[in-house]
Amino acid sequence: MDFELRRAREKLERDQKERKERARLKQQRERKAKEEAARQREAIEAAQRSRRLDAAEAQLKVDQQLEENLLAGRGIVFSRVLEAVAYQGIGDKIKLPPSCFTELSEQGAFDKGPLHFRLSVIDQEVLSDVNNDKKHGITHAGVLEFTADEGLVELPPHTWSNLFHSGAATSPFVEVRYVWLPKGIYAKLRPDELGFSDIPNHKAVLETSLRQHATLSQDDVLTVNYGTLTYHLRVLELKPSTSVSVLETDIEVDIVGSDSASERTNQHVLKPLVFGKSESGTVGEGNYMYYKFSVDGETWERISIGGARIEVKIESETQDGDTDLYISRYPLLFPTKHQHGWSSHDVGSKTLVLSSKDDNLGMGTYSVGVYGFKGTTNYRITVAIEDNNLERKVGQQAMSSSAPMEMDTVECRNCKRHIPIRTIALHEAYCSRHNVVCQHTGCGIVLRIEEAKNHIHCDRCGQAFQKGEIEKHMKVFHEPLHCPCGVVLEKEQMVHHQNSDCPLRLIMCRFCGDMVQAGTSAVDARDRLRGLSQHESVCGSRTAPCDSCGRSVMLKDMDIHQIAVHQKN
Repeated sequence: MDFELRRAREKLERDQKERKERARLKQQRERKAKEEAARQREAIEAAQRSRRLDAAEAQLKVDQQLEENLLAGRGIVFSRVLEAVAYQGIGDKIKLPPSCFTELSEQGAFDKGPLHFRLSVIDQEVLSDVNNDKKHGITHAGVLEFTADEGLVELPPHTWSNLFHSGAATSPFVEVRYVWLPKGIYAKLRPDELGFSDIPNHKAVLETSLRQHATLSQDDVLTVNYGTLTYHLRVLELKPSTSVSVLETDIEVDIVGSDSASERTNQHVLKPLVFGKSESGTVGEGNYMYYKFSVDGETWERISIGGARIEVKIESETQDGDTDLYISRYPLLFPTKHQHGWSSHDVGSKTLVLSSKDDNLGMGTYSVGVYGFKGTTNYRITVAIEDNNLERKVGQQAMSSSAPMEMDTVECRNCKRHIPIRTIALHEAYCSRHNVVCQHTGCGIVLRIEEAKNHIHCDRCGQAFQKGEIEKHMKVFHEPLHCPCGVVLEKEQMVHHQNSDCPLRLIMCRFCGDMVQAGTSAVDARDRLRGLSQHESVCGSRTAPCDSCGRSVMLKDMDIHQIAVHQKN
């Protein structure tokens, strides 16, 4: 009986202990569940607070951006994301779709002056994530016309190269935003190449290039073309802002030297020459070395009256090498074998004489090009002013001394020289044994028999040369030359073409006074009759107030206006 009671008590105690353990575990589970629920509730509340804060920040940013757009656009809000495509144009003026014209017109943007836009390259992910502000490649531009296809913006080479610095666009999406830009008052530029400052009146050349632009942005690279030469100028500083408008404004420009240009070896540089002082140099085959000298008023006065002449002499110090000498006058800075004013192709040392008999000679700056025709040549070049008075005195003395020697003469049947009658028989006997006359048409030169073997004529032009010179003559004068405009001619025709007919030749514009490319014939038939070039036809379309009546008249019509309205010749 006691045993059963004890077993019943032990069982009861075990049951009570199990119930207590289950109750304790249940309380622990409930406490953990409450703690987990509290944590989840706090996490949800934190996430909701974060979303509310993000939404508030996003709205604030949108409001700030809208305010900035209103401030930058002076009340005009315009922004589009368009795909960029290139077109061949000049300057920095882009082409936009017609829908942009409508949107800008509705906001009255055309009443606020010239249109300027801020262009920025954006990545593909920007289109799907409005909170992503990753942008790069920023510049500014004007607008040329609203004829681009919808969804596209057409960029000229200048704008394209400044937006996509690597050349090819990996992500050609561009944000186009209307902005207002102040008029520029100061710009500091640095050329990437050597030689830009060698261009006479280079600031006028830069001004001509800037006429094709509406804006300038700091760190942009401006391309300036001068004939066949191309220079790149980096914008270092602008005032009063880092981006300015260059329309209808006067800008003070400083051009500083390039720090990296001195390390470049493939850029042509004009080294100064001093009259009477020689300079040494080395030129490789197919390369040029360039020099320059100036003729001032006093020197030109001596030359123009025939009292002096300019001699450019080059002496080769290498037996196996050979050079050619080319000279040009401004505006041609770097003379070449098919574009020059004077040339010498003699084998070995050579001299070019510039005198008052040359119509192209005058005051100004001259460039001298030493071309390596064969091998690597060491040379010494000298420019000197030589007096002509001494030569005239010698010639006069020779004439006076030979005057008393005049007597009856007869022509030699072999050499055709006039020989005194008393010695003609002896002369003809000697002449027929030792001399021979060249039988080539138009030559007739008398040569020693041993020299006649080396005397030959070019089959194409008939000029006479030594055998050792004919190979160079054929290569220089009769090999086809390619003009940058696409024409292929021989040397003589090429020199005439590039001086008179080539659309890339430099001329002085009669309206702006700058040296510009002549271009093709003017589009307007009336301008062609006036003899205006393509550039002059466009440049002359600018208007200026008449000095007499104040009316705005096109520059190319100003002379007709003065005659027809004011009876002035």
